[in-house]
Amino acid sequence: MKKIVFALLGMLLLQNETQSQIRLPRLVRDSMILQRDTKVNIWGWSTPGENITASFNGKKYQATADTDGKWLFQLVPMKAGGPYTMELSGKNKIILKDILIGDVWFCSGQSNMVHQLNIHDVTYAKDIAEANNPEIRQFWIPTLTSLRGVQDDLPSGYWKSAVGEDVRPFSAVAYFFARKIYQQYKVPIGIINASVGGTPIEAWTSEEGLKDFSALTVSIQKNKDTAYLNSLNRRPAGNFNRPSPPADAGLTGTLKWFDPAYVPVNWRNINIPGYWEDQGVKDLNGVVWYRREVNIPASMVGKQARVFLGRIVDADELYINGKQVGNTTYLYPQRRYYVPGNLLKAGKNTFVIRVTNTNGKGGFVPDKPYCIFSGTDTVDLKGDWQYKVGLVNRPVSGGGFGGGGINAQNQPAALYNAMVAPEINYTIKGFCWYQGESNAGRPQEYEKLMRALMNDWRNKWKQGTLPFLYVQLPGFMDYNYLPSESGWAMLREAQLKALRAPNSAMVVAIDLGEWNDIHPDNKKDVGERMALAALKLAHGENIIYSGPLFKTATIEGNKIIISFEHTGSGLITNDGEEPGDFAIAGADKKFVWAKAKIEGNKVIVWSDEITQPLYVRYAWADNPVHPNLYNKEGLPASPFRTDQ
Repeated sequence: MKKIVFALLGMLLLQNETQSQIRLPRLVRDSMILQRDTKVNIWGWSTPGENITASFNGKKYQATADTDGKWLFQLVPMKAGGPYTMELSGKNKIILKDILIGDVWFCSGQSNMVHQLNIHDVTYAKDIAEANNPEIRQFWIPTLTSLRGVQDDLPSGYWKSAVGEDVRPFSAVAYFFARKIYQQYKVPIGIINASVGGTPIEAWTSEEGLKDFSALTVSIQKNKDTAYLNSLNRRPAGNFNRPSPPADAGLTGTLKWFDPAYVPVNWRNINIPGYWEDQGVKDLNGVVWYRREVNIPASMVGKQARVFLGRIVDADELYINGKQVGNTTYLYPQRRYYVPGNLLKAGKNTFVIRVTNTNGKGGFVPDKPYCIFSGTDTVDLKGDWQYKVGLVNRPVSGGGFGGGGINAQNQPAALYNAMVAPEINYTIKGFCWYQGESNAGRPQEYEKLMRALMNDWRNKWKQGTLPFLYVQLPGFMDYNYLPSESGWAMLREAQLKALRAPNSAMVVAIDLGEWNDIHPDNKKDVGERMALAALKLAHGENIIYSGPLFKTATIEGNKIIISFEHTGSGLITNDGEEPGDFAIAGADKKFVWAKAKIEGNKVIVWSDEITQPLYVRYAWADNPVHPNLYNKEGLPASPFRTDQ
């Protein structure tokens, strides 16, 4: 009995000792970058009432934990420099090493902010190979959600320097942004990257920040109710007697269809690239298998190779000679797979691609690279393949094969609670934001949502009107050669209107998109244009940082005269042609293409078809065909319209 008592006492003493330990937030750790020239928060947790002392860069600091065990002190403003060591003491001691003082930017948004250099390692192979920037560091925050409320810390995360292979996980946009600023000032640059693909702006805004959006606040309250969430995730009544989903025939036979010993029977011809709905397969959602014998030259055998399969809608698995060499689970990433050096053989090699499509057209996106290469040898994979359908998804009404549920990362405040709230004590220089694709279906409310986000974050950080830099959506989707309406154009308009917020800047990227890729490869120009805005707003440089922005439109007879802000050294077209993508309309708002010419810092627009013009639009499309208006500093004009 005494042994049990002593054991319990020992456990209690150990527990008490553990609870008394100083604990720091995940961000405050070795290799962090702290903001220069301002007071800097250092905070953490310990036993209530515990005295915490710290020494850093020749100064002493002290704090006392409150009744909740929280404590905070502020470092005095310091100039850029380092590395330094910080020592904190209470009932335990913590030593943090390799700390730099510089500028820290909070970078957030959806997939185009997520996209790492590693994903674009062909375009930026030289930048990756030459990366040696130990004073540019990123803290990458994993995807996290919380529906119940704000979290005070992160479960994981480290500061990593942009050196060697460690640069690959850096956000490409954020890296080029940071590198350009570093090249200007030679001060350490820290990036806190909290971004998640496919997420709406309201997921990044706090409950308080969304108080003016009644439908969203209702959702937030509902999502705090565990019973409500459980009811959504239960299998709907009536589903129990429904048949199980069909099986993929390519995986159920004695020989799988990717097996080299499998002999194809009744396979049909199809072309890669292309969608199967455009090649004689009507309205099929399911699994389609592609197969081809590919001749590999002897010079490629025994070497590691890479396969480029463009983009595939939606998911894919690639098999070569019966071995899986790569797979991707959703439609957006470019398919770039490594092939082991011992897999290829001289002569015929069996390539099999299993493609799964759940909605819309399935298959291989055109105008992308499809090949296998090693060294100087390249084998083209475009052209005739054989295909066979392995599975057809049966349309099922009333909830499909399973229950409902919600996607937590798309819920209002869910990403803020888990991925933003833990950082609001961390002193920063400003914000970088690249998002909007997920809200393009609801553009009318985006300006208000964006202003709410900007105000919310500034209020939470309590550092005044911090610079807020953001990217306007680039061109994307099919070209339309007639004037038309556009949800993406309306979203860009909302982003343009958000410039009414003080100390904000917008990066125009209309010229940096790709018609067939929502994740365009050109991330360097985006990041560097954003850096120009930072040089102006955050550092006060006297530079041109924006392309032309619509100011006024004046009607004179059958012409409309347009004035702009941010014309810089003057207006030009980037191709020497007359300005393109201008449309004009009268009272009926039936737009036709217009002629346009530059006169000084104005653009004159007219059409022989419209004798009494009232309205004008520029680059008003999902993906404008010819948006060539720039200033002489090489920055493009923002799309706009006057007929709101």
